[in-house]
Amino acid sequence: MPTAPAPFTADDYQARMERAAQAAADAGLAGVLIAPGPDMVWLTGYRPPAETERLTMLVLAAGQEPVLVVPTLEAPDAEKAAGAPALTLRDWTDGKDPYAVTAPLLDVDGRFGVSDNTWALHLLGIQGQLPGTTYTPLTACLPMLRGVKDAHELERLAAAGAAADATYEEIKKVRFAGRRELEVAGDLADLLRQFGHEQVDFTVVGSGPNGANPHHEAGERVIEHGDMIVLDFGGLMHGYGSDTSRTVHVGEPTDEERKVHDIVRQAQEAGCAAVRPGIACQEVDRAARAVIDEAGYGEYFIHRTGHGIGVTTHEPPYMIEGEEQPLVPGMCFSVEPGIYLPGRFGVRIEDIVTVTQDGGRRLNATDRELAVVE
Repeated sequence: MPTAPAPFTADDYQARMERAAQAAADAGLAGVLIAPGPDMVWLTGYRPPAETERLTMLVLAAGQEPVLVVPTLEAPDAEKAAGAPALTLRDWTDGKDPYAVTAPLLDVDGRFGVSDNTWALHLLGIQGQLPGTTYTPLTACLPMLRGVKDAHELERLAAAGAAADATYEEIKKVRFAGRRELEVAGDLADLLRQFGHEQVDFTVVGSGPNGANPHHEAGERVIEHGDMIVLDFGGLMHGYGSDTSRTVHVGEPTDEERKVHDIVRQAQEAGCAAVRPGIACQEVDRAARAVIDEAGYGEYFIHRTGHGIGVTTHEPPYMIEGEEQPLVPGMCFSVEPGIYLPGRFGVRIEDIVTVTQDGGRRLNATDRELAVVE
């Protein structure tokens, strides 16, 4: 297995926090409030207990030292986080009002960006202390905060993509016919972990008519000879995401099945070929969608062409009509057109692509032709 990448340093996290604070100021915000979740992990390296109801909040503002408000009983773990040397910890004990601790850190009339998964309980508690404050989600005000990856992040994303590719190469060797979708999904999860993933987020196995549901959850259906099967799987490796889709067929496909698969393959190729700095995200969607529309299957392509990926497997930017965000070198996202024929079968092909200085580079390299499995 490849050597794990070097861990991020306190300097890395400090630079991210400074960038976030400055981006907030440039957007006319008084600062950003970061609750436990992917934004906090990316900014500080700290991952609080997942189920805690106690307030934990990172406060960032330009010209102000970063402050992490934490419960006293969790402060020792926060102090061990890689980014802790770049911020100040302010703890509060049970029985005290955590919002009274947080309020003095904020502009009393400021407008703040807040991480999307912030509990309403905590946001309303802070607003109760500071009724003049207002809030907007980070996806709305700073959608590209994590959107452009540095070289170390790209290294992790490439490693995750290679692990997903290795998983696909191995899954093609297993028997499909006569087994339940859930069994194949279990094989996918085991292989992702075998090749280095610490977290499996999804293992879609859509066989036969189930393949016409893009987010079908693997179930009890027994896979049959003659089935088209959509495989879509990914998770986190070294803290960064993988996400790839390939469509396989049990036994020899019909001419129609080959035709539909080839249309999707051409659409995916067109979407990837469109990637270059400066174009709007929607142009990637348009390029892929045009191929499917021209072939007469436009009504059966029922989702966006792609989504960003990083410390989560789905995040901005989104490759969809109306998204005018320009592509920037370092952005990473999926290109995954599909055709879904209700009651019959579906086809999807997906790679993660990163924007380079003069185009795009795929982080998945497995064969995109229709694979025949047993």
